[in-house]
Amino acid sequence: MKLFLPVALSIALAGCRSEPPLPVYWQIPAFRLTSQSGQPFDSKSLEGNIWVADFIFTTCPGPCPRMSAQMRGVQTAVESMPGVKLVSFTVDPKNDTPAALAAYATRYHAEPGRWFFLTGEQAALETLCRNGFKLGDVDGSLVHSTRFVLLDRHSRVRGFYSTLEDGALPKLLHDIRTLVGEPDGGRALAGAGLQSRYSAPQKQAQ
Repeated sequence: MKLFLPVALSIALAGCRSEPPLPVYWQIPAFRLTSQSGQPFDSKSLEGNIWVADFIFTTCPGPCPRMSAQMRGVQTAVESMPGVKLVSFTVDPKNDTPAALAAYATRYHAEPGRWFFLTGEQAALETLCRNGFKLGDVDGSLVHSTRFVLLDRHSRVRGFYSTLEDGALPKLLHDIRTLVGEPDGGRALAGAGLQSRYSAPQKQAQ
């Protein structure tokens, strides 16, 4: 029996170890856009909240309906977590008016105050998509990433999740729970330095 004791102890200790924290990539710059309600939306309203972002457009015949259905699934899964928000940015600000976004939000049963659909000046969305999220361009081509992005309470990118890959959404939900449980809202990681080795997906990445 003594021969097996070290093995048993190592297994028990492994089970007690907490998971490593999610990587911290970079911080999204502040932004001001317009929500589906027609009211100004300031990114400051997301401070202190974990949030999931994506880029879509309301007349998309391709991946957007699937992405928004998946985001609705995320909304359902986090209904007991008031500190988790969802943000969908349009890549077609010319046509996606607040009224169009409001109708789209209704179609996917977006919960007011939980799931926001944002539009604004094309230049502002371009800067945010390319330089903030590093997911390509908002240049009128309507080509956009199909990834969800997870951000923490300090608007720092903590993960990317392909909506085309099996297992990506369960991983996203797992990581949301990890962020919910981070001590001090992840402030302890602030001094660790942002990781720069991650290669962000390009606008055509799936």
